[in-house]
Amino acid sequence: MRLLRRRSGLTLEASARRAGLSPAHLSRLETGKRQPSLPLLLTLARVYGTTVGELLGETATAAHSVVRGAEMESVDAGGWRYWQAGRSGRAMQALRVHVPRGTQRDLVRVHPGEEWIHVQRGELRLTLGQVTETLAPGDSAHFDSLTPHRLEAVSANGVDLLFVHTLLQSPTADLCVNDLPGHAAHGSPPQR
Repeated sequence: MRLLRRRSGLTLEASARRAGLSPAHLSRLETGKRQPSLPLLLTLARVYGTTVGELLGETATAAHSVVRGAEMESVDAGGWRYWQAGRSGRAMQALRVHVPRGTQRDLVRVHPGEEWIHVQRGELRLTLGQVTETLAPGDSAHFDSLTPHRLEAVSANGVDLLFVHTLLQSPTADLCVNDLPGHAAHGSPPQR
């Protein structure tokens, strides 16, 4: 993470500010003393203009776009498990994600770009703005990620998703808010 931050030309303080973290927390992430959640990895990837895979030290082994299922290793972040489903260095990132049952403790995401999710197994409660939908296997959602959104597994065994998002870099790369109505940005992501 430190190499990517330096490659982006950002100081620890500037990176922390853009990610909504304290410099001390970001330093602990960079030294491996703290484990980031998937939402925090997504935030840092946007701040640095890279992918979650690259943040975790993954490198593309081939120039083509085929990713073999047997080659994918899972990574746990913030209680979620995910697998890269596409190569690094693209304008979009594709992931297979397992979300365990439970909430994100009222964490609502808001960031530039688009997201597409497809439920493979289990049921997902998706809140977009003030509308909440339950998605079953085979259901998909495609939305502007400036719309405040929250994902929650309804099924006892969690939910398995295909997840694709654009990798846009912005000074306001990710905003976390605690309430859906009036979604004014405040606070930093919860520490997990």
